[in-house]
Amino acid sequence: MSGQFEVCVCRQLVQELKSADICVPGSDAYSDSREQLLSMEACNAALAEYGELVGIPVESPAFVDHVRTQLLDAAHAVDRDYLSNTYFNIVNGRPVLARLTKKPDPKGFRVVEDALTQKLQALDLSMLDVLGDTMRWLNWGKFFGPLSGHESKLEDEERRQILTTFAYGTGLGPTQVAKSVSGVSDRQIAFVNQRHVTTEKLEATICEVINGYNRFWLPKLWGDATRAGADGTKWDLYENNLLSEYHIRYGSWGGVAYYHVSDTYIALFSHFIPCGVWEAIYILDGLTKNKSDIQPDTLHGDTQAQSTPVFGLAYLLGIKLMPRIRNWKDLKYYKPTSEASYNHIGELFTKDNINWELIARHLPDMLQIALSIKAGRIAPSMILRKLGTASRKNKLYYAFRELGRVVRTCFLLEYVNSEELRRLIQSATNRCESFKIDPSMTSGTRTCSKLAGDFKSIPGGMY
Repeated sequence: MSGQFEVCVCRQLVQELKSADICVPGSDAYSDSREQLLSMEACNAALAEYGELVGIPVESPAFVDHVRTQLLDAAHAVDRDYLSNTYFNIVNGRPVLARLTKKPDPKGFRVVEDALTQKLQALDLSMLDVLGDTMRWLNWGKFFGPLSGHESKLEDEERRQILTTFAYGTGLGPTQVAKSVSGVSDRQIAFVNQRHVTTEKLEATICEVINGYNRFWLPKLWGDATRAGADGTKWDLYENNLLSEYHIRYGSWGGVAYYHVSDTYIALFSHFIPCGVWEAIYILDGLTKNKSDIQPDTLHGDTQAQSTPVFGLAYLLGIKLMPRIRNWKDLKYYKPTSEASYNHIGELFTKDNINWELIARHLPDMLQIALSIKAGRIAPSMILRKLGTASRKNKLYYAFRELGRVVRTCFLLEYVNSEELRRLIQSATNRCESFKIDPSMTSGTRTCSKLAGDFKSIPGGMY
């Protein structure tokens, strides 16, 4: 009996830690998150300005009226347009959408595509050429310097910075690169990485490159800079790596590289996460940590990029979450009020009601979290990890869930009612998925043999 009791205690302890009902003093992952939040006095002083910035009322009665009106308007729009909407039907109480027909290519599209393809093939640029050109244009090597802060004493510094970036960026490593490039040793490449490069310097360099890219006019024709997509790619990792874990979804050991890609085709943020975690927990981190000139306020993703707490927190942060959800037909639609009735879409809604009183009561606490995230005091992923577990004691989780139900219902109603929105979501999600790097291209031997000609074509002292 004592063994069974210990198992029950440990299981309950795990649940309480996940939902932040108990904390471990001094811990990183399981500390008391309330200590990292802004004080209520500081929040109250910044509330009015924050409400204007995000575009939402910050008083509880006005906020509830605001989101309820949004839900009312969205439901009435779908009901009004139901008969004229040739794509949307309700069959046996379930929403059904017809497949979108592909739009014809614009006049002259093939001619332009063929001309661009020939132009790009004629350039015959290697990755090292690209690094060398961008070094001349942006001088991104200025961010890499001795950790002491003193002036660098390296000879042929720019060339070594380019080769170091190539060696570690492609996953080849210093040894393989040194074997293929004359005038440099593996120790010289590793020295730059160990003594001149930090995470902060890498982030500053990436930000500089993104800002340089954003100054071109052509990418602005490819997409909308106010939109971004998020998706993950599983990478094979050794079992003894701290980020590596085995997951039945992939059938092997590894981790997930999670990318945030602008609609203008450039990655804004990326980091590794465990492959067993729900990706929606990390979806907001990319936008809050992005310091570049490209600042999206609309975020696309797949099924793993959404949950009701994520919808609620994103709304309070002024972020429009528009994922492509695989099982969207099975999600519940909530009425703005129990008395609301509709001529055509009444059977679409569940009998459950939104707890508006709970939202109003805990709005100050939810805004405190949003303001703390904006101030950089706490990461969205830390909050969402704790809100991702239903706890009977955690009323804040239920408040975010109720707000998320409202926001997600508004999104789903707009989704079924707007053909253009569905096309936009499909396009944005595909764009992010097509951007993702193929992990197989980082395998040492194959990649090195493919690029060996590029290495040997670079004489010593040049790039």
